Amino acid sequence: MVFERRLLTRDRGAGVLEKLWLIPWTFVLLLCAIAAAGYVALYSAGGGAPEPYASRHALRFGFCVVMMLSIAMIDVRVIARLSWVGWLFGLGLLVLVAVHGQVGKGAQRWVELGPIQLQPSELMKIMLVLALAHWFHRASWERVGNPLFLIPPVIATLVPVGLILKQPNLGTGMITLMIGGAVFWAAGVRWWKFAILIGAAMGIAPIAYEHLHDYQRARIQTFLDPESDPLGAGYNIIQSKIALGSGGLWGKGFLQGTQGHLNFLPEKQTDFIFTMISEEFGLVGALTVLALLALVVAFALLVALRCRHQFGRLVAVGLGVNFFLYIFVNIAMVTGSIPVGGVPLPLISHGGSAMLTTMVGFGLLLSVWVHRNAEFGAARE
Repeated sequence: MVFERRLLTRDRGAGVLEKLWLIPWTFVLLLCAIAAAGYVALYSAGGGAPEPYASRHALRFGFCVVMMLSIAMIDVRVIARLSWVGWLFGLGLLVLVAVHGQVGKGAQRWVELGPIQLQPSELMKIMLVLALAHWFHRASWERVGNPLFLIPPVIATLVPVGLILKQPNLGTGMITLMIGGAVFWAAGVRWWKFAILIGAAMGIAPIAYEHLHDYQRARIQTFLDPESDPLGAGYNIIQSKIALGSGGLWGKGFLQGTQGHLNFLPEKQTDFIFTMISEEFGLVGALTVLALLALVVAFALLVALRCRHQFGRLVAVGLGVNFFLYIFVNIAMVTGSIPVGGVPLPLISHGGSAMLTTMVGFGLLLSVWVHRNAEFGAARE
């Protein structure tokens, strides 16, 4: 049976039913469990009603599951060939945002594509992973060590990061840069090159701080001392900490959270959804959600370990790091460990753009798993 499955994943002519058999349905159920936790939290955020958040969340997730499974059926070698086309498409959307994007909350980050309002910076993170994986997937160890070989992927990373920072979107720009760095590291780029770049970044940090927008500097100052303006810039994080602590071990109970339902907690359906979960379901509920999210990251690492081709390994690492950074930044933000920024909790927070791009990433991850034994060409010297 194992031999037959390996032959199947090497055969481009394998049918849809055969590929569906190879889907790890436990992983799909895991995603459903996380989305269900999001539905419960959004039902509470809506005042104990499915509208306006929970029902939309469920409909979006149902559509995205179908889309994810459809992407999983695509041969990973076809995805590899289209990687740079996807990068160009994402870059074009970022340019479109810069020219005609919609302004919201002081930033120009969204673009209308028919009935869909898309944040291209989220999609660009996925496209960047694919492009970098394609660049490195047949490169030998010696070639990866050549600085000239690294110039194109460095440019491919910095150009979209620059466009994202210009929106301005400092948080997503830095996350995109870290995702690119993770793929570079997984591809075998030497550690001392990262050390040089980090040292240079630390050297220019004071200069970069002076060029930040006023609201970005205010976020950093609020992070350092939120009590300095408790009714203004520090209000969000102070209320978040109160809600987190008031939940205790078991929480106040479903629909019984005071900070959320008395509207003390800001953005409770998006950025601060984890705080609402902690208040109503306590430390136990919060850790349960984190455990489910951690299993998704673990699956991405498993795919990277089991995949026989470099393209799939790099894609799995990049997508796993992307999902991990979503979680890390959101949790660190609501607990006051880092400055507040607009990063949602994946599959739980309200918002179509983040869910769409997250599930596209999972579709690619499943495609890598289904075609993990696909044969690529030999390494380039």
